[in-house]
Amino acid sequence: MDTSVKLYTSDMANAPALTNANGSLIALLDAVLKDGFDVKSITSLTVAAGVATLAWTGSHSAIPHAVIVVAGVTGGPEGFADMNGEQKVQTKPSASSCTFLTSLPDGAYTGTITIKIAPLGWEKPFSSGADKAAYRSADLESTRMFLRVDDSYGTSARLVGMETMTDIDTGTGRFPTSAQAASFAEGGGWWPKAEAGAQPAPWVIVGDGRIFFYHASPYVSNGSAYNGYIIGNLRGFGDLIALRPGGDPYACMLGVQQGPGGSYPTYGTVDAGSSNMNFLPRDWTGVGSSHPNYCVPYTGSPNPVSGMDNTLGAFPSRIDGSLRLSRRFMSQYPLGDAPRADVPGVLSIPQSGLGGLEHKGLFDGTEDLAGRKLLGLIVSSGGPGQLPTPGNAGMILLDVTGPWR
Repeated sequence: MDTSVKLYTSDMANAPALTNANGSLIALLDAVLKDGFDVKSITSLTVAAGVATLAWTGSHSAIPHAVIVVAGVTGGPEGFADMNGEQKVQTKPSASSCTFLTSLPDGAYTGTITIKIAPLGWEKPFSSGADKAAYRSADLESTRMFLRVDDSYGTSARLVGMETMTDIDTGTGRFPTSAQAASFAEGGGWWPKAEAGAQPAPWVIVGDGRIFFYHASPYVSNGSAYNGYIIGNLRGFGDLIALRPGGDPYACMLGVQQGPGGSYPTYGTVDAGSSNMNFLPRDWTGVGSSHPNYCVPYTGSPNPVSGMDNTLGAFPSRIDGSLRLSRRFMSQYPLGDAPRADVPGVLSIPQSGLGGLEHKGLFDGTEDLAGRKLLGLIVSSGGPGQLPTPGNAGMILLDVTGPWR
């Protein structure tokens, strides 16, 4: 079973909290990108008919479609050592157990066994205190671009991509540049976290070893008047699927808002093509500097938010009840330009009426996506401070099964 695509959500029992405190996004990214989280000792591990069952005492963050790391298996049936490593969770029968598929023989597996939520396998080469850090993919086949995060602004964090870095404050090839980012000397743009009156904020991160996507609902706080304001937008950083036959060493994107807070809902997102705030470090020719791009669907209008697009009518289709999907790509212009690179794992919906569906609901893939699970996230062009309805919100889908490449 492929484990390259990994799902993380604040719904996990012991997940990191995203608040308006300085450093909270850094702590979340550390856990998801490089460390993993929620180490738990296992009381039993058994296999029957190709299904492995883990049991523990108390709670754990494992949920279906998430990836765990199993460690410490030192005994059991033949091939027991292969039980160690990454496993994709299939079911969670109770708060203290989960299952995954395996080809190993039936029986009990022993040792001082632990599990944790697996990280994406990125690295953190530079940092300063708890509120500044730089990350990059550890995959040597990646573009190896850096993501610098300054999490000292409370309700939002400032991010910038960089081609090279020698320390947390020094580097070259910033994207976006200072001129593209409201004259901030360090360049970059913003990701929302949690508003002061609504925290901790629900969040979702899905990624692989080369790109990750981030969705936060900054106005939600469980038990408050904001409880239903689950609207957010999907932004990301990392390597696209380059379409240039000879390769594209600069096909790395960072999508950012122009300013902090909730007033820029479609800026730098992969769920709408109405702004060109998705930045790549250079043009496809490899010359120049930070290059703004639109993220547009192959099928559908370029500007509307996914799931608020009437190109193929309302969902469900009045003809066959179907949900229509489209890949998205990066392009210099919203219309009339050649696609530069595809956005991995993201499926757009060229229909309307999706805002009333369940946030974080799962859909079964069909046709070329058969056998895959698609996670639906509520998105909007109207900002996060409202209740979602079919009239003011849409939905973007993420393939949580993989692989993406």
